[in-house]
Amino acid sequence: MIKLHHLNQSRSLRTLWLLEELGQPYEVISYQRDAKTHLAPESLKKIHPLGKSPVIELDDLVIAESGAITQVLIERFAPERLRPALDSKDYARYLQWMDFSESSLMVPLLLELFTQSAGVNDNEFLTGYIAKEKHNLLSYLNNELKEKTYIVGDKLTGADFMLSFDLIMLAQRGLLDDYMHIKTYADSLSGIDSYQRALALEAKYDASK
Repeated sequence: MIKLHHLNQSRSLRTLWLLEELGQPYEVISYQRDAKTHLAPESLKKIHPLGKSPVIELDDLVIAESGAITQVLIERFAPERLRPALDSKDYARYLQWMDFSESSLMVPLLLELFTQSAGVNDNEFLTGYIAKEKHNLLSYLNNELKEKTYIVGDKLTGADFMLSFDLIMLAQRGLLDDYMHIKTYADSLSGIDSYQRALALEAKYDASK
């Protein structure tokens, strides 16, 4: 059975949603962030040295990084349903969008979160970089999503699961109103039954709420 080591309010929501969509038996081991530091508990380091989530256990392997987890689970349980064919043009686009959420889009989002939390919004260079980079990336994503239900092809893929967490962060900060194609896309994803089940489970496992 798949074991998901799930931290509340983390990228682990992606994996929780994917597991609900796959319909495979799985077990959730839940962890809570520290109420003051917002950091993961030390107990997660017993599973993986970095002490981060998501982490899954599958076939006696401990696998970290949500992108890797997403690809492993899809290749194992739903390659034909949740990714483009390997010999299709969409496959390269699929890999690009799988990486986009963590390698490009997440950077300015986290920088903005950290600068606001640390109260360093008076750094003109940093705030200027964040605003410009965020707008460039969101404009790019917004244009790519014009008249699309999913980011790649005409079906749900792992790339949608990867983007979902970024979109939650954007929505929580009210940053989607100027990017209506992204907003429409996010609203569409949020209506998927497995996504709704994952959100309900996330709320269940989140002791801070």
